[in-house]
Amino acid sequence: MPTTNINHRRPSESCGQTVASTNFTWVSQVRTSLTVLGTNTATENSQASDEIDFEALSNGEAIAGENLRAFTYAQLKVATRNFRRDKVLGRGGFGKVYKGGLKEHVPSEGIKKSLVAIKKLDTTGNQGFKEWLTEIRILGRLSHPNLVKLLGYCMENENFLLVYDFMQNGSLNYHLFGKGLVRPLPWDIRFKIALGTARGLAYMHTHVILHRDLKSSNILLDKFYNAKISDFGLAFLGPSAGSSHVETTLAGTYGYAAPEYIATGHLYVKSDVYGFGVVVVEMLTGLRAVDRRRPKEQQVLVDWVKPYLLSKRKLKQVMDSRLEGKYPYKEVSQIAQLAVRCLHLEPKLRPSVKEIVETLEHIEACHHKTKRA
Repeated sequence: MPTTNINHRRPSESCGQTVASTNFTWVSQVRTSLTVLGTNTATENSQASDEIDFEALSNGEAIAGENLRAFTYAQLKVATRNFRRDKVLGRGGFGKVYKGGLKEHVPSEGIKKSLVAIKKLDTTGNQGFKEWLTEIRILGRLSHPNLVKLLGYCMENENFLLVYDFMQNGSLNYHLFGKGLVRPLPWDIRFKIALGTARGLAYMHTHVILHRDLKSSNILLDKFYNAKISDFGLAFLGPSAGSSHVETTLAGTYGYAAPEYIATGHLYVKSDVYGFGVVVVEMLTGLRAVDRRRPKEQQVLVDWVKPYLLSKRKLKQVMDSRLEGKYPYKEVSQIAQLAVRCLHLEPKLRPSVKEIVETLEHIEACHHKTKRA
């Protein structure tokens, strides 16, 4: 039985390209080993040494093979104007994320300017460092249009940073729940985000990689609102389809984590599917996965709205009012039913991500066919 001693991350702030979540995020210690692509099973990973060889890291040995650039700390200080406060995009348990501007001389192009997001670890403790290294070892070897692109890293003295492509439209969380003059996302953009997220997750699962913390704040949006799954600090090489891996400690976000994982520590490939289902429900309703300000029986979103999602008559009662009814009802109803399947309490009865992608692509094709008719 896994330990239930849950450590709480401090509340995150949401702005721009953010690692923010709700104020009800819980994260316990990450697995006691570092995840490395190329090992055969999760068991091999769990038997790896918990010791971190900082000397090997400083020589670049532990991250050799990743197609990443090693930035100097001086470069990133210049890019963020010495990590100025007004460059902060967001903050989370890992540390702060800054907006940065890189200027580089490219022989055939002259001076090239590019915007980046720079995540800076705020502690040298093993916990945060393991997440930093896991991002490098997993995301550094993956490439897909619906995964955020990790450009490189910095490791100097006690400074550990990651450098990503900058996402102009921030996070899905920001667009759904941001305060102030945040324009509501139209339905066609929400559908595009759902399909893109499913495609990115399907690519990960093809490589038997579980994200473990899929949520709206970990889905970033580029200038065309293409979804990019981010934050791979808790990801690991997972079990094969149908089998499970037992965690001795829990990691994830309350409201998105699959119930079997919370109750027993059993983690399945389809545990990620549950988190996807929660995100889809957030996009349908415009409501947070967990909100302590709602009446007690409504605080956990999926527990409250699931009966409404199954009823064509009741669905409109929980749809995001900011959409003002501007959505194809048949399409929305199909997606609501898909979300309910993703939220099944029995993981084996949830659809695979491949099936989710196929379902969404079929819905999209029918929509385009109807528009042409």
